[in-house]
Amino acid sequence: MVKTKIKINKTKSSRLNDVNFDNIQFGRVFSDHMFVADYADGEWKNFEILPFQNLDYNPAFNSLHYGQSVFEGMKAHLDSDNNVVLFRPMDNFARLNRSCERLCMATIDPQIMLDGLSELVKIDKEWIPKTEEGALYIRPFIFATDQYIGVAPSETYKMVIFTCPVNKYYDTAVKVKVEDVYSRAASGGTGFAKAAGNYAASLLPAKIAKEEGYDQLIWTDSIEHKYIEESGTMNLMVIIDGKIITPPAGETILGGITRKSVIDIARDLGYPVEVRQISVDEVIEAQQNGTLEDMFGTGTAVTITHISGFGRSGVDYNLPPVSERKISSHLKNELEAIKRNKKDTYPEWLVIVK
Repeated sequence: MVKTKIKINKTKSSRLNDVNFDNIQFGRVFSDHMFVADYADGEWKNFEILPFQNLDYNPAFNSLHYGQSVFEGMKAHLDSDNNVVLFRPMDNFARLNRSCERLCMATIDPQIMLDGLSELVKIDKEWIPKTEEGALYIRPFIFATDQYIGVAPSETYKMVIFTCPVNKYYDTAVKVKVEDVYSRAASGGTGFAKAAGNYAASLLPAKIAKEEGYDQLIWTDSIEHKYIEESGTMNLMVIIDGKIITPPAGETILGGITRKSVIDIARDLGYPVEVRQISVDEVIEAQQNGTLEDMFGTGTAVTITHISGFGRSGVDYNLPPVSERKISSHLKNELEAIKRNKKDTYPEWLVIVK
């Protein structure tokens, strides 16, 4: 039941028939509508669903100059009854508010977000691809809109949720580079938040890695570059001698919703999971002695993505073929089934929009 009063203004000309759902470039095709709201005078207001369109902006917007901008990434799927299934949306909205708090921005009632998103996906339900790995990627974000030049928290904000039909993020297993020069985050910083600036700072080292033949980075701690933290688009997990090991989320590692879900699923399936620091040297030693069975990333966009190999200081280390990675493949299949409401093991994770 919708609790938030939302004005709905549907498009008069859908772009749905122009889309080839079997060949969609991730994040480049946008659905027909978006949910918007404004924050001013101490409250959120003007809740509205509009046709997807450009936003007006002022050159003096606080967010353009001082970086008060945060976002989330979520997905919606279809179940066997053709209902829209949202996966752990309240966890994402809670994380969005934590990001807002860290950047001194206005938080928003998660119920408002859920009401707006539910109405949005009902309207744009036909945009969900009916392909094997098809989903509707959901991008909520909030940015500052005060119009003056001065380093201070904005008093006004804009919230938008728009969606994109997507298939796979990566087509194959990815090769990653261990980053030991640049840092993604440091203690006391914004590493745990989905702040836009975090991603801007990662672009140069990611560009360098691609020029060296890698698809992504493995970030390490900013003090010694000794311990694994996360990748550019995902949290990281390794399997050594049958044990799933992943670094603890915290100040410098994003608390991924998919990461948290995979840990719970793995433990419930009986796989041993260790949440602890893991050094690059430990991973290299395991690769050299034959006990490194797997390395994979978890995230909303990537779901579970296998890593084909990693490099450090010009030396590459290969991993077993994906066909041999039984545990991570099992976890991916379980996760995908849960997200599509094919299993009732975690009903509290799902919001069914009928």
